[in-house]
Amino acid sequence: MRRIATFAAALGACWIALTAASAPPLAARQSLEAGVLARINYARQHPREYAQQLREYRSYIHDGILFLPGDENGIYTREGRSAVDEAIDFLESLAPLPALTEGQILSLAARDHADDQGRMGYEGHVSSDGANPGERVKRRGGDSFVAESISYGFADADAVVRQLIIDDGVPDRGHRKLLFTGDFRYAGVGCAEHRRLRYLCVVDLSGTANGAPVIPQWAKARGAQTFTYRGN
Repeated sequence: MRRIATFAAALGACWIALTAASAPPLAARQSLEAGVLARINYARQHPREYAQQLREYRSYIHDGILFLPGDENGIYTREGRSAVDEAIDFLESLAPLPALTEGQILSLAARDHADDQGRMGYEGHVSSDGANPGERVKRRGGDSFVAESISYGFADADAVVRQLIIDDGVPDRGHRKLLFTGDFRYAGVGCAEHRRLRYLCVVDLSGTANGAPVIPQWAKARGAQTFTYRGN
C-alpha cells in the first residue's frame, strides 16, 4: 500500500502589528534564508512568470494529493488544485512590485522567533515568553510596525515560498497578501529546524528597514523623522 505523507499547513492568521530544535549549520541556514527572500522577490517582480511555474506544479496534484517528481509517497493538500488555480489568477492580475531589501533588524527578529519555536516545538506568532512580532523587533533595536508570515515543514526555499503563496487551507490567504503588499519594502527571514514539523521559516516584513513607521513625503518635507526604539 502506498504511504501518504501528511502536510504541515501554515497558520491561518497572519499577525500584523500597527502601534527548536537546534538550528541547522550556519552556512545551510543562511543559504535557505537568502533563497527564501530571493524567491519572494522573484514572485513580486515577475508575478506572471511565477504563475506559469505554478501551472506546472498544479499538474502534479491528483485527487488532492501532490506527487512531485521523485516522490513516491505524496503529500496531502487541503484544497487540491483549487487553491493553486486561485493563486494563479491572483498573480496574473497583479502588477510587478518592487523587490524587498533585507533589513538586518528584521532578520535578527525573525531568526529569534524561528529558534524559539523550533526549540520548543511551538507554532504561531507569539514567542514562548509571550512576545509578539513587534516586541521581538523592538528587542533588536527596531520598532513595531511589522507583519509576519511563517511556513512550516520545508527546508527548501521554493517549497517555503510556494506554500505561503498558494496558502492552501488558509481561508483569507493572509500569507499571500502579506508577501504582495506594495507598502512593504523590507523583509527579514529566519529559518530553523523544528522539533515536530522538521523546519520553519519566519518572514518579517515592514515598510522600513527597522520596523519604524513610514513617514509620508509631506511630513518629511516638514522635517519629520523616524526613530529607532532603544528599549526602556
